[in-house]
Parts: sequence; C-alpha cells; structure tokens
Amino acid sequence: MTVSTLRRMKTSVQEQEYRARINRVMDHIESNIDRPLPLRELAQIAHFSPYHFHRIFRAMVGETLAGHVQRLRVEKAASMLVANPGKSITEIAFDVGFSGPASFAKLFRGTFGMSASRWRAGGFRRFQVIRAAQSKNGKTKRNNGKEFVSSHGYLDGFSNAGGADRAEPVEKNKTGRKPKMSIAEKTQVEVKTIPSMTLAYVRHIGPYKGDSALFGKLWSRLMTWAGPRGLTQQPDFKCLTVYHDDPEITDADKLRISVCISVPRDFKVDGEIGKMDVPQGRYAVAHFEISEDEFQQAWDYVYGTWLPGSGYQPDDRPCLEFCLNNPSDHPKRMHIVEIGVPVKPL
Repeated sequence: MTVSTLRRMKTSVQEQEYRARINRVMDHIESNIDRPLPLRELAQIAHFSPYHFHRIFRAMVGETLAGHVQRLRVEKAASMLVANPGKSITEIAFDVGFSGPASFAKLFRGTFGMSASRWRAGGFRRFQVIRAAQSKNGKTKRNNGKEFVSSHGYLDGFSNAGGADRAEPVEKNKTGRKPKMSIAEKTQVEVKTIPSMTLAYVRHIGPYKGDSALFGKLWSRLMTWAGPRGLTQQPDFKCLTVYHDDPEITDADKLRISVCISVPRDFKVDGEIGKMDVPQGRYAVAHFEISEDEFQQAWDYVYGTWLPGSGYQPDDRPCLEFCLNNPSDHPKRMHIVEIGVPVKPL
C-alpha cells in the first residue's frame, strides 16, 4: 500500500469523524428545539472548543450554528401553524424555542415574506404555489407528503423477517384483465403506538427526489457496515427511512433524511455511522404493497384522504417509512412498506 493511499484513508476516517460529531449535534438540536441551546453546550456534544466548533459547523453544514437553529425553529413553527389551528401563534413561538413573539414575528416574516397570521389564514398555499412555479423554472420541486423514490429498493441481500398481508384476489373484468386497484382499495391504516427504537443511520443533507442512485449509495454504505457486525440477523431487525424536514417548507439543499437500521441500545457506532433514539409514540401506520411509481400516491392518500376523515392531526415529530421487503424477491417487484405519520387527536 502506497503512502498516498494511506494518507487518503486517514483523511477519509478523519472526515467521517467530523461528520459523525456534526450529526450528533444536529440530533440534539432537533430533540431539544423547544429550549435554549447555547453554543458551549452544543460544542461540548461535538467535543470541539466553542470557538472552533462554530467555524467547523458553518464550513460543513453551509450555515451558521445560530442560523441553523433559528431556521429549524421557524420551519417547525410554520408546520405547526397549519397543523394546530387551535393553538395561538404566541404559544407556538414558545413551543419551538423563541424567547418571545416579537423575535418570532420578525424572523417568520423575513423567512416566508408574510406574517404568521397570514400564513395560517391561507398564505402557506401561496408559498407552495410559488415553490411549484420555481420548480418549473428548473429548481427542485417539493411535494406534500415527502419526495420519494422507493428508498428501500436497495437492500439486496437483506430482507426483514416476517410476511405482509396480501390483497384478496380480484375477479377479472370483461377484457380478461384484472382491474387495477386504487391506492385506497389496497391500503390498511391503523393508529398504534410504535415502541421506542435505537437506530444506526447514514444521513444525507440536500435534494433527494427521484435520486435512486443516492438512496442506493446510502443503503450500501449502511449495510456494508452492518453486515459484518451481524446486525442484519437480529430477530426484530428493522429498516426504515426517517424524514426530518417538511419539503413544503425547507429548502431542498437543506432537507435531511436518515436511512436507518435498528440496533441494540448499547451498540457502539463509528465513523460516519450515527446513532439516534426515536421515542415511543402514536402513529398512523399505513400498510402498502405498491409499485415503484405509486409512492407519491401513497403519501398523498395518507395526508389528503385518510387524515382529514380520521379524527387525528399530524404531531410534531418526523415521519417514518418502514421497509418490509426486498422488491427483487417479490414476484411482481412490489414494494411492501409501512408509512408512519405521527398523530394526536384533532
């Protein structure tokens, strides 16, 4: 092995360590967004001095630490304003960590070009129209229920244990062909408590819509790490994707996704592999057996059809997509997934 190769390997390991430290800080921010997050506290989590950490974060993430925290707060507030019409704007401002309504109002207007009250009264729809128009001019389009390629279609050699319900046989129509079932006809939705999970992950920050190569690389990196450690042989092994941001609100280049596998709580991770805990919570879990091109329809069904008539509203936690099979093993190459949307009573 040459000296230059050894240097490249050492540099790669060092970069992974930096990325892992930044990811730990981002996880901490997301879990504690409702309270003050002083620089010294976050620097301690990253194991950097406060002065140097501020510069490292800005260089690696593309925004200042304070700017990152404020952006997450105002974007979460924007989602809550629509999802929680009974809660006052001031309450929401405090819920996401703002010190008072004045600072919140100023940042909200500066971010979205309108007041929070106007946003809640319907201005968010105008914001979405503008985003859609920008996408037609060559910018990344955002979609309501998270932008998807089928992220779990890249788990070759790894499948979850257990089966999945299949739709009952359908009688053929007059043409001799089976009529195509709608998403609603082949969907099962159950509101249930998902137990807490400890997850090992590889994270991506940036656009991901339709990028099958990206998801392939993310899963490959995670599974290459997990396989030799015997993690894929766990009796209750889970594969899932966590969507941290709302693509209707967050700029595409700042969207965060984590491809994850379940691990024992005390399992140690290393390099670029991060670890996070997902607390126990109530979710509307929609079971789908769908083709590659039906993912957006599936998310649209949950958000646009099932939720409005369910008596529930989305809660302020990330959405989950559980991967239940390897589509390569399915006779029709169908994807069996469960979409978990965090909910609370309307």
